[in-house]
Amino acid sequence: MDNTQKVAIVTGASQGIGEGLVTAYRKLGYAVVANSRSIGRSGDPMVVTVPGDIAAPGTGTRIVEAALAEFGRVDTLVNNAGVFVAKPFTEYTDEDFDLVTGVNLRGFFEVTQQAIKAMLEFGGGHLVNISTALVDHANTAVPSVLASLTKGGLNAASKSLAIEYAGRGIRSNTVALGIIQTPMHAPETHAALATLHPVGRIGAIADVVDAVTYLENAPFVTGALLHVDGGQSAGH
Repeated sequence: MDNTQKVAIVTGASQGIGEGLVTAYRKLGYAVVANSRSIGRSGDPMVVTVPGDIAAPGTGTRIVEAALAEFGRVDTLVNNAGVFVAKPFTEYTDEDFDLVTGVNLRGFFEVTQQAIKAMLEFGGGHLVNISTALVDHANTAVPSVLASLTKGGLNAASKSLAIEYAGRGIRSNTVALGIIQTPMHAPETHAALATLHPVGRIGAIADVVDAVTYLENAPFVTGALLHVDGGQSAGH
């Protein structure tokens, strides 16, 4: 493999936003390493799939090792995998805590650490971390402390990484989402969910893809938190 071919890793890549991001990076000319718990093989030779739970120790390392083995480098990592459990705070269980922190924090930690090591070998790269507008705009209709705890930590870590590696060619940005139309949300809920956004609709996968693509092509942007939330974070 010619190691001038740029390579993107996308987690949570089997459906919804992740699947859209895989397609978008291929259109940008990147080879892609795609991960989710149950992802199948791709018919595209420039898309390598790595099944596995991102929260499980060793999965993040396997993903990066697959990128290096198949394509010889890592240029971009999109930390898209995430879980969301909305409950009143006092009703969260230890199992909820382990699930949400496992995917949203531990999963982020290992794959990002290994990806940065690989990026440094080639003079730089780009991290994109997918977060939620609920960190900045708590909502009484959506009690979700574990989302704020984990994704708020991710927002802060993303800024810290942007500064730590700014002088070594690695950018780090965050995209904070409102509610996006994905298989997670049944069609009959869309009208009610739309009312949570000042613009009066829920987001489309294309809205997220466009934001990530912008950041990919914005070499002077690092440490940014880009809200793709229909105005939620500005007020309601």
